[in-house]
Amino acid sequence: MAHRKDAYPDNCPGTFFVDRTCIDCGTCYQFAPATFADAGGHARVHAQPEGEVARLAASMALVACPVGSIGCEDRAGIAAASRAFPHPLAGDVSFCGYTSEKSFGAWSYLIRRGEGNVLVDSPRAAEPLMQNLEALGGVAMLVLSHQDDVADHGAYHARFGCERIMHRGDRNPGVERLVEGVTPIPLAEDLLLIPTPGHTAGSVCLLYRDFLFTGDHLWWNPDQGRLSASRTYNWHSWAQQLDSLEKLLAFDFTWVLPGHGSLHQAESPAAMRAELKAAIQVLKGS
Repeated sequence: MAHRKDAYPDNCPGTFFVDRTCIDCGTCYQFAPATFADAGGHARVHAQPEGEVARLAASMALVACPVGSIGCEDRAGIAAASRAFPHPLAGDVSFCGYTSEKSFGAWSYLIRRGEGNVLVDSPRAAEPLMQNLEALGGVAMLVLSHQDDVADHGAYHARFGCERIMHRGDRNPGVERLVEGVTPIPLAEDLLLIPTPGHTAGSVCLLYRDFLFTGDHLWWNPDQGRLSASRTYNWHSWAQQLDSLEKLLAFDFTWVLPGHGSLHQAESPAAMRAELKAAIQVLKGS
């Protein structure tokens, strides 16, 4: 729980604030940029929310914060925000909220499918979210992009009996299905698991229709205005990660949905491919 006495002085005066427990995961200013901003090493409130829509978004960011660093002196609306996840993003895809400190605030996603819902990476094991997932038909499959973002996967398996899928390169005890190799693996007619080693030995992406779920392999950098990846936060092989990025040029998608970093939608698969080619050229020179 955030405390006013520990609030950063660069918060805009008002009801919402961010305190010094912030780990700068980016969740709040990616989800509710009208209220929160990156202050360099921590988040801050740059403008107090005005109106019901902005207030709900700010309250949902509070709920989603992995370490409880966002405070609000007026709790009106917080209960509603706690019940508002999963939050629809586009089509059948939603943001689960309830990010976990175990994954440094990584985002997880729900794909709603008639053939069985899919979780991509694990959110925090929060009862309001689990109840909403039950109401939406439960979870049939949990795809874990890499070892950093597994969070409370065991709790979701226990609750829903979902099959957990992960690459053997990032072996995790108890996972039902460990895939191998670097060849793309069809999980269903509309789900393709793409091994993309580099960030970790077993990093994978999941392609669903126009959506590519990338874990910590690839994301949008709004400051640089381009797709990006991190050499600094690379735990296995940067050269291999660059090779894996080039591998993605063979696939058609218009959305990049990462665990960390900003979401991005291109106008077309061709536009996304051009943006990815440009990013790879920059990253090769870094």
